[in-house]
Amino acid sequence: MAKSVLLEVITPSKLFYKGEVELVICRTLTGDEGFMANHSWACKLLDVGELWIQEAGAKDFRVAAIAGGYVDVKDYIVIYTDAAEWSGDIDLEKAKSEKERAEQWLAQPHTKEDYDNILLAKMAIAKSLTRMHVSEGGARRKR
Repeated sequence: MAKSVLLEVITPSKLFYKGEVELVICRTLTGDEGFMANHSWACKLLDVGELWIQEAGAKDFRVAAIAGGYVDVKDYIVIYTDAAEWSGDIDLEKAKSEKERAEQWLAQPHTKEDYDNILLAKMAIAKSLTRMHVSEGGARRKR
């Protein structure tokens, strides 16, 4: 068995996950990165994306959708995110509806004053796509 490290995933409303893991893979602003025990210290911003967790002794990964945030890697790993959901907790129809609503809003003409709302709509689409991918099983990773 590989060496493990404590991982905590914290949202504003709860401690989403706490446990010993061999590997955690998350989407940073520059691409997917993996973190393991004895990783050099790091603090990185996270993009909207999937969070892959390989628990100590497990062959398969647990996958969650996260809404950006940041990862802090020291002697343990902490991920702070606005939202996190396991695949079984995602309402697929709601995610599809939110994506369609944001796409319809973006299809309308906008002014320069709408810039912040355009960014929010694009973020909503990215979150919905991630939630849909995780809910539908996404890619399966095994070690």
